[in-house]
Amino acid sequence: MRYVVKKVVGEENFIEMTPNKSNNFCCGGGGGFLQSGFQEQRRAYGQTKANQILTTKAAYCITPCHNCHAQVHDLSDVNDHAWETVHLWTLLNLSLGILGPNEREYLGEDLKEVDVFHPESAM
Repeated sequence: MRYVVKKVVGEENFIEMTPNKSNNFCCGGGGGFLQSGFQEQRRAYGQTKANQILTTKAAYCITPCHNCHAQVHDLSDVNDHAWETVHLWTLLNLSLGILGPNEREYLGEDLKEVDVFHPESAM
């Protein structure tokens, strides 16, 4: 996944979290915890991930799945929107120029109007 993300956002824009890979921290939203109704406990557990994201000072946190996205987005809300949360799928479609206007909800203002690929110019 790191290979794909670096190709989509540019290696110079990729910030690795520490620790990472198999030593990384869980966001705390998976395994049904997101829907469990224990919001305070979920956020408390997720604070480890929030602190990890905050340490990077990244403007965006890219998430691979729905549970991670919802949890990390919620954690940004309780941390005063310290970062934008975006699905990897959204960035892939943005890079291909096929992201529709209604699919740009989670993009920051800096990316909402970006149109990377113009099919008519490829002809």
